[in-house]
Amino acid sequence: HDDQHGTAIVCLAGLINALKISEKDISKIKIVCNGAGAAGIACMKLIQVYGAKKENCYICDTNGVIYPGRSKGMNDFKASLANETVTKDMTLEEVCAGADVLIGVSAAGAFTEACLTALAPDPVIFAMANPEPEVRPDAAKAIRPDCIIATGRSDFPNQINNVMCFPFLFRATLDCRATQINEDMKMAAAMALAGLAEKPVPDEVKRAF
Repeated sequence: HDDQHGTAIVCLAGLINALKISEKDISKIKIVCNGAGAAGIACMKLIQVYGAKKENCYICDTNGVIYPGRSKGMNDFKASLANETVTKDMTLEEVCAGADVLIGVSAAGAFTEACLTALAPDPVIFAMANPEPEVRPDAAKAIRPDCIIATGRSDFPNQINNVMCFPFLFRATLDCRATQINEDMKMAAAMALAGLAEKPVPDEVKRAF
């Protein structure tokens, strides 16, 4: 399940540090996620465990924002993240209004100029679709020079990719002979990755890359 929970762990790690830079409080921000498959659902659930309020979190699929009572394209997993403040159909562009964080685990080009323009000041944008992100960093910066932009690709700055927590999470699981990977372990991995990003890069790592 690395594409599911691994992505969520690295997404949260990146978000922790992005919010430090933008000086925003996880409990007070509006978060929008485009993509309601396994990865999107896992990302939003872990972000809520970290402290985001459910009423401030909006998840979209190809039919728009997921809310209670919506019938088209629903399942129990999506329903568990339905935002109760929404009572009618709403598009991604509409829900982006005033959002502090925009997460993409969806499709190339999904983040339009209208989406980015509608975001709150100093937005965090994680465009994680591969191989082509929801918006490229240069395009995002052209529209929103105040944004923090990350993608799933290693050839762009600020990579957010599940590969970053493997094999380390699984190695730790084996080392302590755990029989499962639980929510506490995922949170610990995210916190450790966030902390690691603030430490100096060792010389041997610099030489390798």
